[in-house]
Amino acid sequence: MECLAIGSLPHDNPDEAMQTVKKYFHNIPFWPQLARVSKNEDMTVQFLEGMPSFFVDEDNIFSFNTEDEQFFEDLEKFFNDYQEIINNNNIDLLEKYAISPMFSSTFNLFIELIKEINPKQAKGQIVGPFTLSTTLTDQFGKCAIYDDTLKEVIIKTLSLKALWQIKQIQQANSSPIIFIDEPSISQLGTSAYLTIGQVDVISMIKEIIDIIHDNGAQAAIHCCGKCDWSIPIKTGVDIISLDAFAYAENLSLFHKYVKEFLGKGGKIAWGIIPTLDRNALEKVDLKTALSKFDEAVNYLTKKSINEKLIIENSYITPSCGAGSLTKELAEKAMMLTKNLSESLKERYNDN
Repeated sequence: MECLAIGSLPHDNPDEAMQTVKKYFHNIPFWPQLARVSKNEDMTVQFLEGMPSFFVDEDNIFSFNTEDEQFFEDLEKFFNDYQEIINNNNIDLLEKYAISPMFSSTFNLFIELIKEINPKQAKGQIVGPFTLSTTLTDQFGKCAIYDDTLKEVIIKTLSLKALWQIKQIQQANSSPIIFIDEPSISQLGTSAYLTIGQVDVISMIKEIIDIIHDNGAQAAIHCCGKCDWSIPIKTGVDIISLDAFAYAENLSLFHKYVKEFLGKGGKIAWGIIPTLDRNALEKVDLKTALSKFDEAVNYLTKKSINEKLIIENSYITPSCGAGSLTKELAEKAMMLTKNLSESLKERYNDN
């Protein structure tokens, strides 16, 4: 039962961050986001590079200016680029939408690590299109999700960011897993998003997942709150990732979808190590983590899902990113994630 990590780390030194990745996630290394190095590595900022005509106001809010003539010029060029890249596999043009060192201090180091340790799989990530389109606004403060053009720009920009990572990881001779971080789907159906339907959200995410699959990679969706798990499953995703320390029972409410998902080869990334709750992380040990994992699995077995099916299709992860923690607590979280994975491998004779 392999372990994964979600993305962010609290380090301000990229080399130290990569040493942590190498130490604890040797089998499936991940690309760490270091917001303490630069705000450009924040989850909702890191993937804006190359997006047509957004600007930053005095409050550091990223917005589109749809009344600027340059916006329409940029937009036409962007959509033409997208079609050329996707339809004609123009890898040289894809570099225009790369994640540059200004927006990631670690990506190049991540690729070098893959080349050094030669893992079968490696993990990248993007922010989810629903989360980003409910964060970005136009010049009037209206969320981008309510503008079909802006929504398409976001979906296609994120598709290109995922595709670029896939090509980089594959060129380093590893198989990519791309996580789509969608914390905002936990708010779908609340008063904030009453007018947004599930079908629309599923369609947004599925468009990106189709690009991921068409290019030989796996896709995962991460949500660290309570959500309707039928939504991620209906996108055709390969892995669903949850905060199983706090919300494992929530997943069992959607047991019919989960059972079908697992039966088709889908996997669950169990976020057992509580990175979102500092007090809990300070107290948790391996014994507690094992108990929490068993509890999480039992919620599903009580719904008549076969335990062997669950175990054979599971990963172990922290509950969410570790960027807001101290380096010491983040180190503990990464260590416990690996140790829990190793303990479960031993328990189930998973070699």
